[in-house]
Amino acid sequence: MFVSLQKRLRSALVYTGLGLCAIFAPLPAVAQELDPALITGEMRKLTLTSPAKQLATDLPWQGPEGTGSLGDYAGKWLVLNFWATWCAPCKEEMPTLAALQERRGGDDFAVVTLASGPNPPEAVAQFLESTGADGLPQWRDPKAAQGRGAAVLAMPVTLILDPEGREVARLIGGADWDAPEAHAVLDAFAATN
Repeated sequence: MFVSLQKRLRSALVYTGLGLCAIFAPLPAVAQELDPALITGEMRKLTLTSPAKQLATDLPWQGPEGTGSLGDYAGKWLVLNFWATWCAPCKEEMPTLAALQERRGGDDFAVVTLASGPNPPEAVAQFLESTGADGLPQWRDPKAAQGRGAAVLAMPVTLILDPEGREVARLIGGADWDAPEAHAVLDAFAATN
């Protein structure tokens, strides 16, 4: 029992340290160009990533039509959402991600949803349909390899990635991704490219 408590305390300290590092990290060059007034309202939990962090683009994801990866989205700005079928805040957030994709999706932008961990394909499809987000990708990462590589510790977590596949910002927890503040932040990032 004492060993278990030690492990829990060690984990708590590590995760707290990682969180503090993320909060107090200096801003990357791209982020320094963003107007701080944009980080308000629904985007108040957004943290800018410094320096921009390259994500693995070749980790395989599973989908209804086969496999894919982050590399399939090269050249686009991405809102990459890590979620799970058991996640209550994900249920609230998913319709806003669908609305964001509906408004902005195209040749230079996409919303990518990635069910991280053991989420059965049927449960993923049912979840997205029940939230009105069945137009979003049904990607799954059963072993959470992409999330671990991106230091995703809880869900939901949403990353903003530049066209080179680098994380430039992260939001931990749910948000309304179709809110005016979210569009303003995405417009500002797109203008830096």
